[in-house]
Amino acid sequence: MLLLGVGCTTAPDRPSSKSQLVADMKRATDHHSYSKPEEAVTTHLDWDAKVDFDARQVTATATYAIETADDAKRLLLDCRDLTIHSVAVDGVDTEFELGPERPFIGQPLSIPITPRTQKVSVHYTTSPDAGAFLWVEGDSPFLFTQSQAILARTWVPCQDSPGVRFTYSADVEVPSSLMALMSAVNPTEKSSDGRYHFDMDQPIPSYLLAMAVGDVEFRSVGAHTGVYATSDLIDAAEYEFAEMEDMLVAAEALYGAYAWERYDLLVLPAAFPFGGMENPRLTFATPTIIAGDRSLVSLVAHELAHSWSGNLVTNATWDDFWLNEGFTVYFEQRIMEAVYGRDISEMLSTLSYQGLVDEVDAIMDVNPNDTHLRLHLKDRDPDDGMTAIAYDKGYFFLRLLEETVGRDTFDAFLKTYFTTHAFQVMDTDTFLDYLDANLLTTEALRTAINVPAWVDGQGLPDNCPQVASARIERVDATLNGWVNGTTSTAELPWNDWMYQERYRFLSNLPDNTSAERLAELDAQWGLNATGNNEVLFAWLEQAVRSQHTPAYDRLRSFLVNVGRRKFLTPLYKAMVDTDQSDLANDIYREARPNYHSVATGTMDDLLGWTE
Repeated sequence: MLLLGVGCTTAPDRPSSKSQLVADMKRATDHHSYSKPEEAVTTHLDWDAKVDFDARQVTATATYAIETADDAKRLLLDCRDLTIHSVAVDGVDTEFELGPERPFIGQPLSIPITPRTQKVSVHYTTSPDAGAFLWVEGDSPFLFTQSQAILARTWVPCQDSPGVRFTYSADVEVPSSLMALMSAVNPTEKSSDGRYHFDMDQPIPSYLLAMAVGDVEFRSVGAHTGVYATSDLIDAAEYEFAEMEDMLVAAEALYGAYAWERYDLLVLPAAFPFGGMENPRLTFATPTIIAGDRSLVSLVAHELAHSWSGNLVTNATWDDFWLNEGFTVYFEQRIMEAVYGRDISEMLSTLSYQGLVDEVDAIMDVNPNDTHLRLHLKDRDPDDGMTAIAYDKGYFFLRLLEETVGRDTFDAFLKTYFTTHAFQVMDTDTFLDYLDANLLTTEALRTAINVPAWVDGQGLPDNCPQVASARIERVDATLNGWVNGTTSTAELPWNDWMYQERYRFLSNLPDNTSAERLAELDAQWGLNATGNNEVLFAWLEQAVRSQHTPAYDRLRSFLVNVGRRKFLTPLYKAMVDTDQSDLANDIYREARPNYHSVATGTMDDLLGWTE
């Protein structure tokens, strides 16, 4: 097991036995899965697959090793848009039943078994429109998956619940000109025949099952870190992510040994709907974080932190999502502080606070209960829970714990938490019991924190930590001067500002800023041509709200070529809010074929599209 020489002597232990693992899987009810792990649970997957780019399909056989209860009669797997050809139980073909389909949940695949059943195989083909897949066509074809939250069931019949963990191996055949990669031990060179074998010996939940196929190459950037990218991006990626090893060393120094042996990163096509996805051993990342100056690598710190919070200790259900994301944002900030300094991490925290306040205000107008840390997602798509609440309200709750008990005490608590619960699942109530027993051990501490107000209360509690960044405060003062005319556009210290400062300035411009004033900014500082996508996004959103039409060609190009939902939603919404729906629909009509289903689902709802 990998050790980086930063004070850790052992890596986190795997569960001591399958029976312990199965017991953990039974802990919470998952409303988004048909599986019944208390009756039969999958513990290992052997996956044999062929990827067909022409048909946009994968044909595969999924063979599971299972653990069964003494009265087991069936194995239930989640399926969505899969064609099931045959099922075998311990090598013998058997009848199976597909239940009725529910929106976004899919169908249950019911397979008869006995308490003595050891293996179940399912031979199937995916749909050309499988929700997890995005097929990029053209001279350089590419396929990637996005399984989180419940899209793994669209490409592998599985117990698609974060509370069910399994190991896996895979044999995958792809066109010989392309390389296949998975969330497993990966090749660093193409095979001659397009055949690849993968092993993942640590148990993972289905949402961390991942695959990508493309014409990519590998570059090492450290003893245990490397990057994959297409030839046109590999040099830039190698430079941009050269400090991943430093981040990994810093993370281990904080919270214990890295459990996954290598930490590599794959730069995906720009249609990837997220900034990053924490697939074990191989983070998937958007090319929009390649800025040329390493200014956006906090996203890498975030996905690396998931190697502990999420991948190692996993939310039992999507109602417990904050246990993954709140912990990860906190850990991300600590990595950024350790590698780049408190100045940088506090600017990032300040931007997080601004985004959180804005999102809380928006959610309170629609469904105040969605501002609870403990989510309420029954009968809803779990994507509804992917808001700043789980991420940033969760972060500020943990920051409050740190500031209340002291950093040294909190670090020791977190390190023990990750080690004690390694390769296990965690639900909110179990964590709160652990918190009371191991950190908030006095009534005075429990009163000071007021856990119920954070976990099951609306909005932001009164004791939310205050973030202080002198650099951000200077930006705000400069902005006020620019708005009231005491600071001219030419006097702005734009070239001296880091991206966080530029983002703060643009994102806080008053909504009534005139198009003429935006034209001044662009003429002086070339904002329309910026290569930092976070700054460009803030600029384009303001351009839409001020109807600064000279930026609209760049807006269209950005929205057609970039599929990151974080950018898409505010930009399309800004057009709708400013009575520019015709423009929004015209751009979306052109861009939609380039987006992943995760993005189109959100944009279709926003713009009122029906297929």
